[in-house]
Amino acid sequence: MKLRRRRSAFEDSSASSDIAFLLIIYFIVIAGFNVNRGFIMNLPAKDSTRLILKDELLRLELDERGVLWHEGETLSLATAEAEIRAAISIHPNLAVVLSIAPVAPWQQVVSFVELAQKLRVESFSFSMREAQS
Repeated sequence: MKLRRRRSAFEDSSASSDIAFLLIIYFIVIAGFNVNRGFIMNLPAKDSTRLILKDELLRLELDERGVLWHEGETLSLATAEAEIRAAISIHPNLAVVLSIAPVAPWQQVVSFVELAQKLRVESFSFSMREAQS
């Protein structure tokens, strides 16, 4: 008994490579491109000097539990937003400085950076505090 050999639809290798190429193009087109928009900060020029008055400086601290502190009092993000808005209305050139504990939850840091971006804080700085041993 002679077995019949089934023929493949892609006997010609150029046809299969053409279809593979078209499928790749199709999936690239339908996938779209995800543009990641990060936090854009305007950094001062290297040789520029900018004076910040003490009254125009708002210092905040983020502790290891993710609690925001200002002048010895805890703040929620909503109260921090109100505090920053009030300070900006008095001092339009307000500089916000955030001091972060090394083990602070990073979601809190990101939330505060988003808040600063939302409020259009012109001068925003954050730094990591030294780890306590």
